[in-house]
Amino acid sequence: MPTGGQVLSSLEAVVLAAGAGTRFGGAKLTSPWRGGRLIDGAVAAALSGPVRTVTVVVGADPAVAQALDRDPRLRLAHAIDHAQGMAASLRAGIAALPADTAGAFVFLGDMPLIPTDILRPLALALAQGAPAAAPLWEGRRGHPVLFSSTLFPDLLALAGDLGAKSILDGLEGRLALVESPDEGVLFDVDFRLDSPR
Repeated sequence: MPTGGQVLSSLEAVVLAAGAGTRFGGAKLTSPWRGGRLIDGAVAAALSGPVRTVTVVVGADPAVAQALDRDPRLRLAHAIDHAQGMAASLRAGIAALPADTAGAFVFLGDMPLIPTDILRPLALALAQGAPAAAPLWEGRRGHPVLFSSTLFPDLLALAGDLGAKSILDGLEGRLALVESPDEGVLFDVDFRLDSPR
């Protein structure tokens, strides 16, 4: 079993960015956001975490991959079956991680305001033995969630568009919840009205 130090030195991040953004009207993740593109916020947050690399899962919109900055720590994974829902993107991201990965943060591409101060406390919770860790804001669980590699088989078995909620709910008291400094862990962009230029 990896030590806390080994866990902290072997973390990865996955950014789910394979969806079509149908409710938004398409091209959601490449739409303008605060001088850049919507996807930039989630990717920047992921890169700021205690991770070795960031895997961006693409699929429905080829422009997402083209819009990414050429940071040397960025990697791409393609979810061929992205139309099946979020679970397909999650499976593609987890499957693309290095074999020695101790844990993976899962970010959503349409959540641009993740407070980066939450990332290290989540990592420390995993290093202390939690199977997963998630931020909490005013009693509501948010993103990103950090999963230990012990849960990767469960993530790879997911189906549909519900993500990993069932896995987290099943952990009950073993899920580490870390208070967030702000509500960015809950804020996502679904419609164009959510996305100020």
